[in-house]
Amino acid sequence: MNKYTPPRKRGSLLERAGEVYEYIPAVRTGERSDMRSHILPPEPSEQQPKAIVTQPVQAYDGPRVIVDRDKLREAGFIVPDGPVTGISEEFRIIKRQLLLAAKGSQKTKPVPHGERILICSAHPNEGKTFCALNLALSIAAEKDNEVLLVDADFAKPSILSSLGLEGSKGLMDALADPQLPVENCIIHTDIPGLAILPAGDQTNADTEYLASSRTEQVLNRLTQNNPHRIVIFDSPPALSASPASVLAMHVGQVLMVVKADETTETALRDALSLMGGCEHVQLLLNGTKFSPTGRRFGSYYGYGE
Repeated sequence: MNKYTPPRKRGSLLERAGEVYEYIPAVRTGERSDMRSHILPPEPSEQQPKAIVTQPVQAYDGPRVIVDRDKLREAGFIVPDGPVTGISEEFRIIKRQLLLAAKGSQKTKPVPHGERILICSAHPNEGKTFCALNLALSIAAEKDNEVLLVDADFAKPSILSSLGLEGSKGLMDALADPQLPVENCIIHTDIPGLAILPAGDQTNADTEYLASSRTEQVLNRLTQNNPHRIVIFDSPPALSASPASVLAMHVGQVLMVVKADETTETALRDALSLMGGCEHVQLLLNGTKFSPTGRRFGSYYGYGE
């Protein structure tokens, strides 16, 4: 493991990850660093926004399923309508920063394609799928948003199995077959605000399909007519499979999961270099053992993918 200065026992997971890996400059004199410039969208550009034609919200046409709440609880995920827990509170903090970048505010404009969020990690077993699913469950609880969770780990998809669901047609099938509407591949869940797009059948040209012009057309169909829809992609590890770097070019935000005491600085910097297609990258520290306020987050951080 690389050597680093011990983290402050304050701040959100995004702030702690940035300080540990020196990805975000931090004040180490005891004063809290100002993170706003690193988590908010850039200053508004001088270009005038294009006129938007209002169209009916595009509906999903896929199957409907029931998610096993007991399976979620046993695996340590957020349980819809369940009691407030340490993990649910952590992801409330995380999602708020991501939603602010996606939607903008009175002072800032939205990040281009900020409604598309890629969850990645340098290596396998660092918690990216665990974080992606919990983030999706947390955003689904929003009153003004709905979320589509896309399993983009085509070689080793795990979103459906984590929810206790069976496989079906998915994103790669829609990319490979122009006659297959991506809407027909989306699975509706009985969790309000949550839908799933499976990975689909793996091909020998996954990266090439993602790099094609059709990918942008397919992704636009998922969001173009619904300003309240957030799309989360659970991608392959950046240093293990090439699709992650291509997916980064199609999203507005990347959340890089960093596992404490395991992800080396060299691996992290290498993974971040592959995310160059996206300008807005943040770090999420996973697997920490310290408790900044006496709360026990062990049950949350102890789980991997």
